[in-house]
Amino acid sequence: MGRILLAFRVFFGVLFNRETASRVTRSLTGIDVPTAPTPAPGVPAPTRVEERPRPEPRRPTQSEAITLLATLQREARLVDFLKEDLSGYSDEQVGAAVRAIHQDAGKVLDRLFGITAVVTESEGAPVEVPAGFDSARYRLTGKVAGEAPFKGTLQHHGWEATRCELPQFTGAESGAKTIAPAEVEVR
Repeated sequence: MGRILLAFRVFFGVLFNRETASRVTRSLTGIDVPTAPTPAPGVPAPTRVEERPRPEPRRPTQSEAITLLATLQREARLVDFLKEDLSGYSDEQVGAAVRAIHQDAGKVLDRLFGITAVVTESEGAPVEVPAGFDSARYRLTGKVAGEAPFKGTLQHHGWEATRCELPQFTGAESGAKTIAPAEVEVR
């Protein structure tokens, strides 16, 4: 109710008061409107208030997780495969489908993230975890006692991204959660 009352006050203030009209115009446009008739020759003209740049409209955004899913769907058909009921297919048919999806999804991950192993040694090789190691890069299992460095057997070499270059979403807000658009063949 407060905004309606304010709107009426502004309306009638602009309608009946030049100074109010000038201030409202200046506020909305950044242009100073004279409140009096044009000055006589030799009298300086009213100054023009510099126009403020208009803020650009907010661009629609998409979650990075959805962008990744959409890319994996578009290039590897991963979501189609995971959502498919495989009970009616033979193991050979599923295996053939998995091979193509595996290759295409791997290409997507390499292109977007540049994925490499955290530790270059082969799984099963003896490794030494240095003193002051980063617990995000090494997870110790088994009988962990004492102080680093720790010696053990590499169970998994780990993965890390060397970059993160997700495609930029250019769609509308209504499509921000769309992983893959519906495809309709028109005849």
